[in-house]
This record gives sequence, structure tokens and C-alpha cells, in this order.
Amino acid sequence: MVDPNTPEWVATRGVLSRAAALEAAMWRSLYVWARRRPLPLAPGDEPFGYLGVVKPILGIFIGLSIVEIPVLDLIVTHVVPWRPARWITLAVSVWGLLWMAGLYASMRIHPHVVGDAGLRVRSGAGIDIRIPWSDVQALRKRYRSLPHSRSVQITQEGDRRVLHLAVGSQTSIDVLLRRPTTFDLPRGRSAPIDELRLYADDPDGLLRSARGTPATGTAAR
Repeated sequence: MVDPNTPEWVATRGVLSRAAALEAAMWRSLYVWARRRPLPLAPGDEPFGYLGVVKPILGIFIGLSIVEIPVLDLIVTHVVPWRPARWITLAVSVWGLLWMAGLYASMRIHPHVVGDAGLRVRSGAGIDIRIPWSDVQALRKRYRSLPHSRSVQITQEGDRRVLHLAVGSQTSIDVLLRRPTTFDLPRGRSAPIDELRLYADDPDGLLRSARGTPATGTAAR
């Protein structure tokens, strides 16, 4: 009998749990986006999107999926003699299309937010980091290209640990923290982070908005 507490099974359960949470978040985002309701922002909050750099790519994939569904259905219908194959292929194709639409929706309805309380950094429905202004040493605009495509990356730069929340392998704003801080990430709590780098479509606008906050000693340059 297999021991469910072995490291392998624990790791497998963790992967399945994260996959289920991501799947649920995609469907929930698609539902919220389809209803076209305004973003739930507090007075004084200003949203900043980060979809621009990947919007054309997502649009192409969604467009190709729309074209692919009837073409693939036609091929399977006339080539595969097993009738259920058509419905299985159709279901998978439609699921893939809706999943990509849900990914687009999750990025659209979860923007970064600058408010009186601090900076709220988002990455779809999976990451929601709130940083009070008292924990921010400086905000700086700087475009960076990362060598890897992962949206969440942690690197060590000298004695500083940096969290990258990239979009399209890019970041555009550096958030320097006053003290090492841990954050909740999809794989669990991070190690103490000294600097967070994120991507925003309008970094200049985000910095201008941050200058109007009542943060003590927060610099935006």
C-alpha cells in the first residue's frame, strides 16, 4: 500500500491542488469579466494594467483557437471512425479556448492598484501582494528583460534577494523595500525579499500616482 505521506505524494498533491485552484480562478475570472462590472476600488485607488505586452499574443492564440475548432472537428469527423472522439476533441478544444479567455480576463480584472494605504501588486488571480507605503524605500522606473519566461522568478543579486513578477519576460518598475519581507506566492511563502520588480503598462503614471500618497519617506524616481 502506498504511503500518502511520502514526499512524492505530498508534492503531487501540492501540484494538483495548485492546478485545481488555477482552474477555478480562470473560470471565476471569466465569469466576472463577462458581467462587465466596475472594478471594486476604494476611494482614491487608481488601477494600472499590465496586459499590454502580452495582449497581442493572447489575441493571436484565441483567434487561432476559434478557427481551429471547426477545422479540427471536420477532420476528426471524417477521419476517425470512433464517434465519441469528435465530442472529446470538441470539448477539449472549447475548454482550451475558454481557458485562454479566462487567462486574459484574470489579468484584466486584477490590475495593480496604487492607493492611500500602499501598493497592491497583482499577477492574474494567483498573486495578490499588498505593500504599505511605510515598507517602501523607493519606486523606480526601469525596463528589464529576463532570460526566462516564468512569470514568477526569484534571483540573488549580491546580498539582495529580488522577486520578479514578469509579464512577457519583462518588468518596468523596481520596488525597493525598507526591510526584507516575505510574500505569499503560488508555491507558498517566499524567503525574505529585498526588492520586488513588476511590470506595468504605464510605469510613469504609476509613479506619478505614488507621489501623491501620504507615505513617509517614499521616493518615486
